[in-house]
Amino acid sequence: MPKRDKARLVNDLAERLSTSSVVLATNYRGLSVAEMAELRRQLRQQDAEYRVVKNTLTNLAAERAEKPELSVFLKGPTALALSSGDVVSLAKSLIDYQRSSKTPLAIKGGLLDGRILSASEISTLASLPPRDVLNTQLMGALCNPVYRLLYVLTAEMRGLIGVLQGRIKQLEGR
Repeated sequence: MPKRDKARLVNDLAERLSTSSVVLATNYRGLSVAEMAELRRQLRQQDAEYRVVKNTLTNLAAERAEKPELSVFLKGPTALALSSGDVVSLAKSLIDYQRSSKTPLAIKGGLLDGRILSASEISTLASLPPRDVLNTQLMGALCNPVYRLLYVLTAEMRGLIGVLQGRIKQLEGR
């Protein structure tokens, strides 16, 4: 590959690394071209990108993107899954692909906003419910005490209303 093309590739990858909130490194050894294409298609649905780049070029791009921690995972054949979207959905997509296809795809680790993640932490992320479900659970947890307080404060009023309605029915019956 000519030097000019390598420089362009490093600049492009550095830009993509700097805009990505999560970068997951995988070992793609043993995957066929068709399996790689299928994995890329699935990740594209999650607004993620799956790239195979030489480790030396990726190291240069990581330095330019101010993510030198990425070099820890750049040993052996490495492909990067990059996303600026939901971290959980990217991790789930990789884990689901790994389970469903029975391929030798191995997750090495990753970076989440500058923090190094191990493969087990990525598996834990994949087990979380989606973001909208977590938001709904949080709203329910925040609203529940308010509803309980409202119920307690209105209990006396409901009791009084019940007694008055009973008295009204009793007086109508005379």
